[in-house]
Amino acid sequence: MREQEQKRKKLFLKLSRKVGKTLQEYKMIEADDRVLVGLSGGKDSMALLEALVDRRKHLPFNYQLHAVHVTAKGVGYEMNTTYLQEFCDDLKVPLHLEEIEVDLTVDSKKAPCFICSWYRRKRLFEMTKKLNCNRLALGHHKDDAIQTVLMNMIYHGSFSSIPQDLTMFEGRIRLIRPLLFIPEIELIEYANVRNFQKLEKSCPHEGTTKRQEMKELIIHLENFYPNARRNIFTAMGNIHEEYLPRK
Repeated sequence: MREQEQKRKKLFLKLSRKVGKTLQEYKMIEADDRVLVGLSGGKDSMALLEALVDRRKHLPFNYQLHAVHVTAKGVGYEMNTTYLQEFCDDLKVPLHLEEIEVDLTVDSKKAPCFICSWYRRKRLFEMTKKLNCNRLALGHHKDDAIQTVLMNMIYHGSFSSIPQDLTMFEGRIRLIRPLLFIPEIELIEYANVRNFQKLEKSCPHEGTTKRQEMKELIIHLENFYPNARRNIFTAMGNIHEEYLPRK
């Protein structure tokens, strides 16, 4: 038991320091910022909230944190919101529980996960205004960025992914992703020793998405090129436009 706790502390220290480095390098959070954290209940957002609480102890200024969990009715999954409340209470972070209706049939051309995600994101944006927050922190990690660039290339014919920060709504809020340079495997390892509680009922669309296809494609590529994952991520910051076809 003691060995497990030591491992948890070691992994969290590593995670928190990486988050701190990203916050500092890109000046993601500054004095007196009000940061809304999208708390889905998954390992990524849970670890992100813990790390942001921890970083306040090490910075020479203060910032406020608010967690928002959006429950999407009609999708088919269930989250233990009592567990989320207890988690946030332990961290002394106010939790705001929001509920939305999601019509997955609104656009037959779009995948259910895309539609659900769009509705959730919209409510998070609305909550930044309601809570007067000027930062929105999301738990996307390095592998999310890799999967997104492949999806956009293959399905949309564009070279784009998810940036570590983005100013939106004429400067009203800045969307930040403090986990973007952390591989998912490190978050999985931490979540396993931390024993985060999983969904009470998994989403019925889980495992059938384009993102899942990209995960499998990356694993397939790594069977041939062990550095494929790392090099795809590196390529996004190493673009030579003069050697690309022009329109």
